[in-house]
Amino acid sequence: MLFLADENPLDHVTDLVLIGTKQHPILTMHTVTLVVVAAVFVFVMMRVAKAIATGPASEGNDRYITKGRLAQMIEAIVVYLRDEMLTPVLGAKDTRKYLPFLMTAFFFILFNNLFGLLPVASLFELVGVHKMPIGGTATANLLITGALALIAFFVIEIHAFKELGLKGWLLHNCGGLVPGPVYLYPVVPIVFLVEVAGHFIKPAALAIRLFANMVAGHTLMAVLLGFGAMAMKTGMSPVGWGSISVVTGIVAVAISFLELFVAFLQAFIFMFLTAVFISLLSHHDEHHEHEEKHEPEHDAHHAHAVGA
Repeated sequence: MLFLADENPLDHVTDLVLIGTKQHPILTMHTVTLVVVAAVFVFVMMRVAKAIATGPASEGNDRYITKGRLAQMIEAIVVYLRDEMLTPVLGAKDTRKYLPFLMTAFFFILFNNLFGLLPVASLFELVGVHKMPIGGTATANLLITGALALIAFFVIEIHAFKELGLKGWLLHNCGGLVPGPVYLYPVVPIVFLVEVAGHFIKPAALAIRLFANMVAGHTLMAVLLGFGAMAMKTGMSPVGWGSISVVTGIVAVAISFLELFVAFLQAFIFMFLTAVFISLLSHHDEHHEHEEKHEPEHDAHHAHAVGA
């Protein structure tokens, strides 16, 4: 495990310039990694979609069965997130509308997070290649998470203007004070500025949260694996630094399972909070929602009456 260690643990999460300079980069390791993971993501999801799709009639009832463990797992995740997480927040109509975008964001971030758990860069270093063309975690780059958050920002704002209109968007950002008591109107400009700032702060928080969690986890792993190497360089006996390496290696393995959980969790948080921000800029007609909730019950009573 010593070859995974480094004097500077941040080297494991810092982007590497492949073409250009640090001040004017043209191509970086995280860029290449992002493109490669995106290609893998598209390839895998196309295969999964084909496995989930209904087969030809010649297969009989088996044509409705999803083929392959990976496709079955992804289908289960999508169905669970759609029915248990997104529909209660967005409603059935908006869930159908935004499900492709939200699931793409979730799985794309997940693929990048999981790729970051592979010691690709360290394996390149092991064979003497110090300027790795690929490796690291693309989502540990603030520019990349910022770009993802910017896409989410535009989706949220476009939805807001389509759903509320310009007038409704302006009234929404007045915090419900307009129309309202006249004596509260002096507060409206302050509330409006705070609400508008929130439109930018929320996506920024998405970017920073994802970036910070990815950097923190990999930095912790690098620090743990570096203890043995540091002990060896200080002149400690082989028994001493070997014992430290074993202990820190076991802890690092445990942390790697936590990192696996965090990879899923951060992808989910990014997706779910984007859905929440979309729902906050939707019409909330409680009476209409109440009618929709009881519509199936009404239809059942009507059908029973007709049958009688």
